[in-house]
Amino acid sequence: MTTYFIKFLALLTIVTPLSLGAEILSIGSPDGRNRVSFEKPGKELTYTIDRDGKQLILPSRAGLHVDNRVWEMALGKRDLAQPDCWMDLLEVDSVSYHAPVDSTWHPLYGERSTVHDRYNSATLHMSRHDKSDYRLDVEVRAYDEGVAFRYFFPEHPAAIFHKVTDDLTDYTFPEGTMAWSEQWAQATFDHTPVDSILRPAERALTLELPSGQWVALLDADVDDWCLTKLMARSDKKSTLSSVMYSPVDIVTYYATPWKIVMTADTPGKLIENNDIVQNLNPRAEGDFSWVKPGKIMRSTIISTEAGLKTIDFCAAHNIPYMLYDWQWYMPCTSHDGDATQVVDKVDMQRVIDYGREKGVGVWLYVNQHALMKQMDELFPLLHQWGVAGVKSGFVQYASHRWAVWLHDMVRKAADNRLMMNIHDEFRPSGFSRTYPNLLTQEGICGNEEFPDATHNVTLPFTRMLNGAADYTICYYDKRLKNTHAHQLAASLVFYSPLQTIFWYDTPDLYQGEPEIKWFEDLVTVFDDTRVLSGYPGRGIVMARRNGDDWWAAAMTGNDGSQETIDLSFLTPGKKYNADIYTDDDSAGTRTRVKVTSRKVNSGDRLLFDLKPRGGVAIKFSPAE
Repeated sequence: MTTYFIKFLALLTIVTPLSLGAEILSIGSPDGRNRVSFEKPGKELTYTIDRDGKQLILPSRAGLHVDNRVWEMALGKRDLAQPDCWMDLLEVDSVSYHAPVDSTWHPLYGERSTVHDRYNSATLHMSRHDKSDYRLDVEVRAYDEGVAFRYFFPEHPAAIFHKVTDDLTDYTFPEGTMAWSEQWAQATFDHTPVDSILRPAERALTLELPSGQWVALLDADVDDWCLTKLMARSDKKSTLSSVMYSPVDIVTYYATPWKIVMTADTPGKLIENNDIVQNLNPRAEGDFSWVKPGKIMRSTIISTEAGLKTIDFCAAHNIPYMLYDWQWYMPCTSHDGDATQVVDKVDMQRVIDYGREKGVGVWLYVNQHALMKQMDELFPLLHQWGVAGVKSGFVQYASHRWAVWLHDMVRKAADNRLMMNIHDEFRPSGFSRTYPNLLTQEGICGNEEFPDATHNVTLPFTRMLNGAADYTICYYDKRLKNTHAHQLAASLVFYSPLQTIFWYDTPDLYQGEPEIKWFEDLVTVFDDTRVLSGYPGRGIVMARRNGDDWWAAAMTGNDGSQETIDLSFLTPGKKYNADIYTDDDSAGTRTRVKVTSRKVNSGDRLLFDLKPRGGVAIKFSPAE
């Protein structure tokens, strides 16, 4: 179907929503490749998703279960039917098709400086034809990057509160679909058939279909909802069901988070499609010009002297931030702690003032105990001290209550001009578009755990689809399982506007290794991002641009690989200086990284024989 005809159809059905039949909603993406349909032929609301005429999601259940009996009785509606499932008595009233959207916007920072927001959309309207006054809409968008839908409760005239107890949304895949799943946000991955996911698995969940197509299941705009995971249904083959961590109490009108089914022909294209997560969140309101992304190094010793020394190292190596991690106040894992009082061995104001002189901002770790107890008092105080940002640790996030609390924490930090980095299990769903002071978050099995290379080259196609991740890159620590060139490459592949480097390291470990120039030159936000090749668990080749400069990196798994970097992403007709960082036992340094330079252009192809657990990092700058 042509784009022109889709636009004509959408405009026509705005005026006459029943003209195509009220019982079925069906829309295609602007490029015509993705198509989604919703209908309610009986008690169950069902949907399907096709790509190029092939089914990605076979007929699957949709909807929510609501337990409103107590509120119904309290508000005088005591004779309403109580079906086994709240969806059973809903009937489709109409389908509204909306005008196509085709726009661009420019984020404060990101993997791309221009984001394209382009989709077709429609809404399925349902209600119960009794005295309940219950209504439910399904809002659906079809993007070239995938399909998104959410449930919307119009305002209830009797002000009946809604207690949502179950998310009924299923995803039925063709038999033979394989998934990369993990049971918690900081876990490693299992590569198994869909039916083998017997415990709730995290989003993003990446799947390879027998047809060779790729799908990833994510969510967006989740600040007023609970954590929802996915697990196999025992009574329906190749089907994943939604698992809510807790009930959600809502007041109508109300929209649930968006459910995203990303689609792609290759796993690398999933990464390039991840702007869909941002597009499904509200835009930022107000002034966030004070938010400044950059690199950060931790002072591993809590003392004034260690802080000053770390600041000197940061200033010398173009690292704009320094972090005091836990124990700058005590006890930091108890409600008896007081984060307004600094331990005696740190002259905090001296360190902050010295950092300001050197152009290095200071971040502070604060545990949930202190945040629960003191946040309203603490955030204005930290701003008064001159603190640049807060790293929150061990925060609760999964239940409805704690999800609201956590996102309100980011809002309060913004009110006090504090940037944020949320650590431990929390994963992003695009909230940084609305509150850009949330630069990054953990929610990843990163370098604190010293994962192997196969795990690292699975992450870009899974966890990194959600958004930025604070991987906490180590460099000199003897516990590293992977090569140093692999570590350099990771700092480009694992996108984070606040990129932590030298996580377990101290300034005195540096011995003049020439490859540290890679970290000095590296930026943390980009104008363009391209995935040149890759497959989960095997390897990835990625290129990113900032201004006129390009950075490229290749990472391989535990077994090593041969990788070709096609330089066609460079501007044709221009020559570039390429600074290349590779593993080489003859390099003459303890890190065994060789630094070479050469002239290249867009017609060149660079070949690398990556050793097991290895990598390569390259910076391209226009030649004079």
